[in-house]
Amino acid sequence: MTDFKQNVFQGRSVLAEKDFSAAELNYLVDFGLHLKALKKAGVPHHYLEGKNIALLFEKTSTRTRSAFTTAAIDLGAHPEFLGANDIQLGKKESVEDTAKVLGSMFDGIEFRGFSQQAVEQLAEFSGVPVWNGLTDEWHPTQMIADFMTVKENFGHLKGLTLTFMGDGRNNVANSLLVTGAILGVNVHIVAPKALYPTQDIQDLANGFAEKSGAHLLITDDLDEGMKGSNIVYTDVWVSMGEDNWAERIKLLQPYQVNMAALQKTGTPDDQLIVMHCLPAFHDTTTDYGKDIEAKYGIGEMEITDEVFRSKYARQFEEAENRMHSIKAMMAATLGNLFIPTV
Repeated sequence: MTDFKQNVFQGRSVLAEKDFSAAELNYLVDFGLHLKALKKAGVPHHYLEGKNIALLFEKTSTRTRSAFTTAAIDLGAHPEFLGANDIQLGKKESVEDTAKVLGSMFDGIEFRGFSQQAVEQLAEFSGVPVWNGLTDEWHPTQMIADFMTVKENFGHLKGLTLTFMGDGRNNVANSLLVTGAILGVNVHIVAPKALYPTQDIQDLANGFAEKSGAHLLITDDLDEGMKGSNIVYTDVWVSMGEDNWAERIKLLQPYQVNMAALQKTGTPDDQLIVMHCLPAFHDTTTDYGKDIEAKYGIGEMEITDEVFRSKYARQFEEAENRMHSIKAMMAATLGNLFIPTV
Protein backbone atom coordinates (compact mmCIF):
# COMPACT_ATOMS: atom_id res chain seq x y z
CA MET A 1 0.00 0.00 0.00
CA THR A 2 1.28 3.47 -0.89
CA ASP A 3 2.17 5.55 2.16
CA PHE A 4 0.38 8.92 2.11
CA LYS A 5 0.95 11.85 4.41
CA GLN A 6 0.01 15.50 4.63
CA ASN A 7 1.36 17.34 1.61
CA VAL A 8 4.97 18.38 2.30
CA PHE A 9 4.62 21.12 -0.30
CA GLN A 10 1.59 22.78 1.31
CA GLY A 11 2.16 26.50 1.81
CA ARG A 12 5.72 26.42 0.46
CA SER A 13 7.09 28.82 -2.09
CA VAL A 14 9.04 27.71 -5.16
CA LEU A 15 11.92 30.16 -5.39
CA ALA A 16 14.94 28.08 -6.48
CA GLU A 17 15.57 24.47 -7.36
CA LYS A 18 18.27 24.15 -4.70
CA ASP A 19 15.57 24.33 -2.02
CA PHE A 20 14.09 20.93 -2.97
CA SER A 21 15.24 17.33 -2.60
CA ALA A 22 15.56 14.88 -5.48
CA ALA A 23 12.40 13.11 -4.31
CA GLU A 24 10.46 16.38 -4.23
CA LEU A 25 11.63 17.45 -7.68
CA ASN A 26 10.85 14.00 -9.08
CA TYR A 27 7.38 14.23 -7.55
CA LEU A 28 6.73 17.57 -9.26
CA VAL A 29 7.94 16.14 -12.58
CA ASP A 30 5.67 13.12 -12.27
CA PHE A 31 2.73 15.18 -11.01
CA GLY A 32 3.16 17.50 -13.99
CA LEU A 33 3.04 14.53 -16.36
CA HIS A 34 -0.06 13.23 -14.57
CA LEU A 35 -1.82 16.60 -14.90
CA LYS A 36 -0.83 16.70 -18.56
CA ALA A 37 -2.49 13.31 -19.07
CA LEU A 38 -5.64 14.55 -17.34
CA LYS A 39 -5.68 17.62 -19.58
CA LYS A 40 -5.31 15.50 -22.73
CA ALA A 41 -8.12 13.21 -21.56
CA GLY A 42 -10.42 16.13 -20.79
CA VAL A 43 -10.61 15.23 -17.09
CA PRO A 44 -11.29 18.26 -14.83
CA HIS A 45 -8.79 18.85 -12.02
CA HIS A 46 -9.95 21.94 -10.12
CA TYR A 47 -7.58 21.68 -7.17
CA LEU A 48 -7.59 25.47 -6.73
CA GLU A 49 -11.31 26.16 -7.10
CA GLY A 50 -12.10 29.68 -5.87
CA LYS A 51 -8.45 30.73 -5.41
CA ASN A 52 -7.09 34.05 -6.70
CA ILE A 53 -3.58 34.21 -8.19
CA ALA A 54 -1.53 37.40 -8.73
CA LEU A 55 0.81 37.32 -11.73
CA LEU A 56 3.57 39.93 -11.32
CA PHE A 57 5.63 40.58 -14.45
CA GLU A 58 8.58 42.96 -14.46
CA LYS A 59 9.93 41.09 -17.50
CA THR A 60 7.83 40.39 -20.57
CA SER A 61 7.01 36.82 -21.52
CA THR A 62 5.02 34.71 -23.96
CA ARG A 63 5.34 31.26 -22.40
CA THR A 64 5.43 32.13 -18.71
CA ARG A 65 2.40 34.41 -18.81
CA SER A 66 0.41 32.05 -21.00
CA ALA A 67 1.40 29.04 -18.91
CA PHE A 68 0.49 30.59 -15.57
CA THR A 69 -2.81 31.93 -16.93
CA THR A 70 -3.98 28.67 -18.48
CA ALA A 71 -2.66 26.61 -15.54
CA ALA A 72 -4.58 28.72 -13.03
CA ILE A 73 -7.80 28.50 -15.06
CA ASP A 74 -7.45 24.73 -15.53
CA LEU A 75 -7.07 24.41 -11.75
CA GLY A 76 -10.22 26.48 -11.17
CA ALA A 77 -8.40 29.61 -9.99
CA HIS A 78 -8.67 33.21 -11.19
CA PRO A 79 -5.38 34.74 -12.46
CA GLU A 80 -4.85 38.52 -12.33
CA PHE A 81 -2.04 39.91 -14.49
CA LEU A 82 -0.03 42.84 -13.11
CA GLY A 83 2.60 44.09 -15.56
CA ALA A 84 5.56 46.39 -15.07
CA ASN A 85 3.33 49.44 -15.52
CA ASP A 86 0.76 48.14 -13.01
CA ILE A 87 2.96 47.58 -9.96
CA GLN A 88 5.13 49.84 -7.78
CA LEU A 89 7.38 46.98 -6.67
CA GLY A 90 10.58 48.38 -5.16
CA LYS A 91 9.92 51.86 -6.60
CA LYS A 92 7.18 53.91 -4.96
CA GLU A 93 6.47 51.01 -2.61
CA SER A 94 8.80 48.56 -0.94
CA VAL A 95 8.69 44.88 -1.80
CA GLU A 96 7.68 44.18 1.81
CA ASP A 97 4.69 46.52 1.64
CA THR A 98 3.62 45.18 -1.74
CA ALA A 99 3.90 41.62 -0.45
CA LYS A 100 1.69 42.31 2.56
CA VAL A 101 -0.99 43.98 0.44
CA LEU A 102 -1.06 41.28 -2.23
CA GLY A 103 -0.91 38.51 0.35
CA SER A 104 -4.08 39.87 1.96
CA MET A 105 -5.94 39.76 -1.36
CA PHE A 106 -4.50 36.78 -3.24
CA ASP A 107 -3.96 33.12 -2.36
CA GLY A 108 -0.72 32.84 -4.34
CA ILE A 109 1.73 35.09 -6.17
CA GLU A 110 3.85 34.52 -9.29
CA PHE A 111 6.82 36.83 -9.88
CA ARG A 112 8.87 37.15 -13.05
CA GLY A 113 11.56 39.79 -12.86
CA PHE A 114 15.20 40.60 -12.31
CA SER A 115 15.95 40.30 -8.60
CA GLN A 116 16.07 37.03 -6.70
CA GLN A 117 15.95 39.09 -3.53
CA ALA A 118 12.59 40.53 -4.61
CA VAL A 119 10.95 37.14 -5.06
CA GLU A 120 12.38 35.98 -1.73
CA GLN A 121 10.99 39.06 0.02
CA LEU A 122 7.59 38.47 -1.55
CA ALA A 123 7.63 34.98 -0.08
CA GLU A 124 8.85 36.22 3.31
CA PHE A 125 6.22 38.92 3.81
CA SER A 126 3.14 37.88 1.79
CA GLY A 127 2.09 34.89 3.87
CA VAL A 128 1.10 32.94 0.72
CA PRO A 129 2.99 30.66 -1.68
CA VAL A 130 5.17 32.54 -4.17
CA TRP A 131 6.35 30.99 -7.43
CA ASN A 132 9.45 32.20 -9.24
CA GLY A 133 8.59 32.60 -12.91
CA LEU A 134 12.20 33.67 -13.59
CA THR A 135 14.83 35.86 -12.00
CA ASP A 136 18.37 36.63 -13.05
CA GLU A 137 19.59 33.73 -10.90
CA TRP A 138 17.04 30.89 -11.08
CA HIS A 139 14.26 29.53 -13.29
CA PRO A 140 12.49 26.70 -11.40
CA THR A 141 9.27 26.56 -13.44
CA GLN A 142 11.39 26.02 -16.55
CA MET A 143 13.34 23.22 -14.89
CA ILE A 144 10.32 21.11 -13.98
CA ALA A 145 9.05 21.49 -17.56
CA ASP A 146 12.48 20.61 -18.95
CA PHE A 147 12.88 17.44 -16.93
CA MET A 148 9.28 16.48 -17.69
CA THR A 149 10.25 16.68 -21.37
CA VAL A 150 13.35 14.58 -20.80
CA LYS A 151 11.39 11.93 -18.90
CA GLU A 152 8.72 11.81 -21.61
CA ASN A 153 11.41 11.02 -24.16
CA PHE A 154 13.63 8.63 -22.20
CA GLY A 155 11.36 7.22 -19.50
CA HIS A 156 13.84 8.11 -16.75
CA LEU A 157 16.24 10.84 -15.66
CA LYS A 158 19.07 9.43 -13.59
CA GLY A 159 22.20 8.62 -15.57
CA LEU A 160 21.33 10.62 -18.69
CA THR A 161 23.74 13.29 -19.92
CA LEU A 162 22.52 16.81 -20.61
CA THR A 163 24.85 19.29 -22.30
CA PHE A 164 24.20 23.01 -22.23
CA MET A 165 25.96 25.05 -24.93
CA GLY A 166 26.27 28.82 -24.74
CA ASP A 167 26.19 31.34 -21.89
CA GLY A 168 27.12 29.08 -19.01
CA ARG A 169 26.46 31.65 -16.30
CA ASN A 170 22.86 32.62 -17.11
CA ASN A 171 19.84 31.57 -15.03
CA VAL A 172 18.96 28.60 -17.25
CA ALA A 173 22.51 27.22 -17.16
CA ASN A 174 22.65 27.69 -13.37
CA SER A 175 19.33 25.93 -12.95
CA LEU A 176 20.18 23.03 -15.25
CA LEU A 177 23.52 22.45 -13.53
CA VAL A 178 22.06 22.44 -10.02
CA THR A 179 18.80 20.64 -10.83
CA GLY A 180 20.59 17.98 -12.85
CA ALA A 181 23.05 17.46 -10.01
CA ILE A 182 20.19 16.98 -7.54
CA LEU A 183 18.40 14.50 -9.83
CA GLY A 184 21.45 12.44 -10.76
CA VAL A 185 21.57 13.71 -14.35
CA ASN A 186 25.08 14.24 -15.73
CA VAL A 187 25.39 17.89 -16.79
CA HIS A 188 28.01 19.33 -19.12
CA ILE A 189 28.35 23.09 -19.52
CA VAL A 190 30.14 23.86 -22.78
CA ALA A 191 30.96 27.55 -22.83
CA PRO A 192 33.83 30.02 -23.24
CA LYS A 193 35.85 30.38 -20.04
CA ALA A 194 34.59 33.95 -19.59
CA LEU A 195 31.04 32.60 -19.29
CA TYR A 196 31.58 29.65 -16.97
CA PRO A 197 29.16 29.36 -14.03
CA THR A 198 30.36 31.19 -10.93
CA GLN A 199 32.39 29.23 -8.43
CA ASP A 200 29.54 29.47 -5.92
CA ILE A 201 27.16 27.76 -8.36
CA GLN A 202 29.76 25.13 -9.22
CA ASP A 203 30.36 24.40 -5.54
CA LEU A 204 26.64 24.12 -4.88
CA ALA A 205 26.13 21.75 -7.80
CA ASN A 206 29.16 19.64 -6.87
CA GLY A 207 27.75 19.19 -3.36
CA PHE A 208 24.51 17.82 -4.77
CA ALA A 209 26.37 15.67 -7.31
CA GLU A 210 28.33 13.95 -4.56
CA LYS A 211 25.03 12.71 -3.13
CA SER A 212 23.31 11.78 -6.40
CA GLY A 213 26.26 10.36 -8.32
CA ALA A 214 25.87 12.84 -11.17
CA HIS A 215 28.97 13.65 -13.21
CA LEU A 216 29.45 17.36 -13.86
CA LEU A 217 31.75 18.82 -16.49
CA ILE A 218 32.47 22.46 -17.31
CA THR A 219 34.63 22.96 -20.37
CA ASP A 220 35.28 25.17 -23.38
CA ASP A 221 36.22 22.12 -25.47
CA LEU A 222 33.36 21.01 -27.75
CA ASP A 223 34.80 17.55 -28.42
CA GLU A 224 35.08 16.79 -24.71
CA GLY A 225 31.81 18.46 -23.71
CA MET A 226 29.54 17.03 -26.41
CA LYS A 227 30.69 13.42 -26.15
CA GLY A 228 27.98 11.06 -24.93
CA SER A 229 25.24 13.69 -24.69
CA ASN A 230 21.59 12.59 -24.70
CA ILE A 231 20.14 16.08 -24.44
CA VAL A 232 21.73 19.12 -26.10
CA TYR A 233 20.29 22.32 -24.66
CA THR A 234 20.82 25.96 -25.58
CA ASP A 235 19.45 29.41 -24.80
CA VAL A 236 19.71 32.91 -26.25
CA TRP A 237 23.16 34.45 -26.18
CA VAL A 238 21.97 37.84 -24.89
CA SER A 239 19.61 37.73 -21.92
CA MET A 240 16.91 40.25 -20.98
CA GLY A 241 18.44 43.46 -19.67
CA GLU A 242 21.67 42.96 -21.62
CA ASP A 243 22.60 44.70 -24.88
CA ASN A 244 26.15 43.52 -25.61
CA TRP A 245 25.18 41.74 -28.83
CA ALA A 246 28.39 42.14 -30.82
CA GLU A 247 30.57 41.02 -27.92
CA ARG A 248 28.43 37.96 -27.15
CA ILE A 249 28.13 36.88 -30.78
CA LYS A 250 31.89 36.96 -31.22
CA LEU A 251 32.41 35.04 -27.99
CA LEU A 252 29.68 32.44 -28.47
CA GLN A 253 29.58 31.75 -32.20
CA PRO A 254 31.81 28.64 -31.81
CA TYR A 255 29.19 27.27 -29.37
CA GLN A 256 26.25 27.31 -31.76
CA VAL A 257 24.06 24.19 -31.75
CA ASN A 258 24.36 22.93 -35.33
CA MET A 259 24.52 19.53 -36.98
CA ALA A 260 28.30 19.41 -36.64
CA ALA A 261 27.98 19.88 -32.89
CA LEU A 262 25.36 17.12 -32.66
CA GLN A 263 27.65 14.74 -34.54
CA LYS A 264 30.29 15.25 -31.85
CA THR A 265 27.97 13.53 -29.32
CA GLY A 266 28.43 10.13 -30.93
CA THR A 267 24.95 9.32 -29.60
CA PRO A 268 22.51 7.20 -31.65
CA ASP A 269 19.68 9.23 -33.16
CA ASP A 270 17.02 7.55 -31.03
CA GLN A 271 18.88 8.54 -27.87
CA LEU A 272 19.45 12.21 -28.71
CA ILE A 273 17.18 15.24 -28.40
CA VAL A 274 17.66 19.01 -28.60
CA MET A 275 15.96 21.49 -26.26
CA HIS A 276 15.61 25.27 -26.12
CA CYS A 277 13.61 27.29 -23.58
CA LEU A 278 12.65 29.87 -26.26
CA PRO A 279 12.51 32.38 -27.82
CA ALA A 280 15.17 31.25 -30.30
CA PHE A 281 17.16 33.19 -32.87
CA HIS A 282 17.12 30.64 -35.67
CA ASP A 283 15.07 32.03 -38.58
CA THR A 284 16.69 34.47 -40.99
CA THR A 285 13.48 34.82 -43.04
CA THR A 286 11.65 36.90 -40.42
CA ASP A 287 11.96 40.69 -40.30
CA TYR A 288 13.66 40.41 -36.91
CA GLY A 289 16.04 37.75 -38.20
CA LYS A 290 16.92 39.88 -41.21
CA ASP A 291 17.54 42.86 -38.95
CA ILE A 292 19.85 40.88 -36.68
CA GLU A 293 21.72 39.49 -39.67
CA ALA A 294 22.13 42.97 -41.17
CA LYS A 295 23.49 44.35 -37.88
CA TYR A 296 25.76 41.52 -36.80
CA GLY A 297 26.39 39.40 -39.89
CA ILE A 298 24.65 36.35 -38.41
CA GLY A 299 20.94 35.52 -38.41
CA GLU A 300 21.11 32.04 -36.93
CA MET A 301 22.62 32.48 -33.50
CA GLU A 302 22.52 29.91 -30.70
CA ILE A 303 20.83 27.27 -32.89
CA THR A 304 20.57 26.76 -36.63
CA ASP A 305 17.23 26.54 -38.35
CA GLU A 306 18.21 23.08 -39.60
CA VAL A 307 18.53 21.75 -36.04
CA PHE A 308 15.54 23.75 -34.77
CA ARG A 309 13.29 22.04 -37.32
CA SER A 310 14.97 18.63 -37.13
CA LYS A 311 13.81 15.28 -35.77
CA TYR A 312 15.88 15.95 -32.65
CA ALA A 313 14.03 19.12 -31.66
CA ARG A 314 11.71 19.06 -28.63
CA GLN A 315 11.35 22.79 -27.91
CA PHE A 316 7.60 22.97 -28.54
CA GLU A 317 6.80 19.99 -26.30
CA GLU A 318 9.06 21.66 -23.74
CA ALA A 319 7.12 24.93 -24.12
CA GLU A 320 3.78 23.19 -23.63
CA ASN A 321 5.12 21.50 -20.54
CA ARG A 322 5.60 24.90 -18.89
CA MET A 323 1.83 24.94 -18.35
CA HIS A 324 1.75 21.48 -16.83
CA SER A 325 4.82 22.05 -14.64
CA ILE A 326 3.37 25.30 -13.30
CA LYS A 327 0.06 23.57 -12.69
CA ALA A 328 1.87 20.91 -10.64
CA MET A 329 3.70 23.53 -8.56
CA MET A 330 0.58 25.57 -7.85
CA ALA A 331 -1.59 22.57 -7.04
CA ALA A 332 1.06 20.98 -4.81
CA THR A 333 1.72 24.14 -2.79
CA LEU A 334 -1.82 25.54 -2.62
CA GLY A 335 -4.18 22.64 -3.26
CA ASN A 336 -4.58 20.97 0.16
CA LEU A 337 -3.55 17.66 -1.39
CA PHE A 338 -2.44 14.42 0.18
CA ILE A 339 0.51 12.97 -1.72
CA PRO A 340 2.67 9.85 -1.57
CA THR A 341 5.49 10.15 0.95
CA VAL A 342 8.53 11.82 -0.60
